[in-house]
Amino acid sequence: MNYRNVQAPTAVVMVRPHRFAVNPETLADNSFQARPLERHPDAVASAAREEFDGCVDALLAAGVRVHVFDDFGQLETPDSVFPNNWFSTHHGGRIAIYPMYAPNRRRERRADVIELLKSTYRVQEVIDYSGLEYDNLFLEGTGAMVFDHLERVAYVASSHRADPVVLERFCTAFGYEPMAFPTADAEGRPIYHTNVLISIATDYALVCLAAISDDARRAEVADRLADSGREVLDLSFAQVADFAGNAMELTGTDGRLLALSARAAAALTDTQRAAVEQSARLLPLSIPTIELAGGSVRCMLAGVHLTPR
Repeated sequence: MNYRNVQAPTAVVMVRPHRFAVNPETLADNSFQARPLERHPDAVASAAREEFDGCVDALLAAGVRVHVFDDFGQLETPDSVFPNNWFSTHHGGRIAIYPMYAPNRRRERRADVIELLKSTYRVQEVIDYSGLEYDNLFLEGTGAMVFDHLERVAYVASSHRADPVVLERFCTAFGYEPMAFPTADAEGRPIYHTNVLISIATDYALVCLAAISDDARRAEVADRLADSGREVLDLSFAQVADFAGNAMELTGTDGRLLALSARAAAALTDTQRAAVEQSARLLPLSIPTIELAGGSVRCMLAGVHLTPR
């Protein structure tokens, strides 16, 4: 593994949706999600698929390796386009499989994805936490946890999607320090996933500090990110609502890039954009239909932090 790419992987796993829909099972606690749509389901699914393919083409053109799997919809999996929640990969050849909150999201887990990773990369160990669902304990992958792979810190917005028992168990096994904090959006509601309000890149971090509702913890998070040598780019609630925090740094042919939605890129200020572009090229991707499900580009990308065979 090239140390320069520790935070910004060169490859991702993506799942092409064929029956994309706004998930009714996650509507209650995902304020970023739209209400059920009036458009015909087939039109929505077709639009999402076209947006997905545009993302894949753009990533490939930038030199990112993309492993694409198709979800043809034999099972009800409306959120399958967001695979980052059910598994993550880690340096040293390790994979984690996670317990999911919504019952229909548990059907997204696929053995063929794990087998592809084993055959293409050096995988030493797969740890499966999904059985904890039967105890109503959940930890939704890199939605619930935003990793600083360089400093070995897992930043976590406290919620029922990030149970502290599972978090502690994961962090002990994988060698991360958990840094959990309470959150509240502009209306005072808890924020369902950490990766909509924090994105950690090699040289900077996009973070909505105002969303951390405990003053002391807010200061600790800001200090910890700054102490890592990164520039802290503070996002507003409005920018978070436009998914500016749901971005992912990747490594392409010509160096680092920041993959984010076109909506998120437009929400950045000139100062924030300039700070990012000192370290990485912006790669805006148009996904207005997919964003109706309450996630954006970061949620679509399961980073591959493994060594190729």
